[in-house]
Amino acid sequence: MTRWPLRRVEVAGESMRPTLEPGDRLVVWSPGKVRAGDLVAVRDPRNPARTVVKRVAAVGGEGVAVVGDNPDASTDSRTFGPVPPGLVRGRVFYRYWPEARRGRILRP
Repeated sequence: MTRWPLRRVEVAGESMRPTLEPGDRLVVWSPGKVRAGDLVAVRDPRNPARTVVKRVAAVGGEGVAVVGDNPDASTDSRTFGPVPPGLVRGRVFYRYWPEARRGRILRP
């Protein structure tokens, strides 16, 4: 079975403010390695049916450490630890909605 490398996700919370806002709709690209600074979509290790968007803080032997840009509103690797690489769904690279902020998501 061939897996499509693109996915769409919608931001639901405030953990990535000011970079991303609730309601932002994003395109995620799955091939390739992630590196510190990338925005990624990951399966929530506490509930794999849920996908969260976070920033990669570090990539190491224990997994991928992810954090929110708004730490006071974010549940991330500070709570659940590094995410196993298999839970990384891909790198966020494009916001397609809302139209006024449409465009590529660049690394800082």
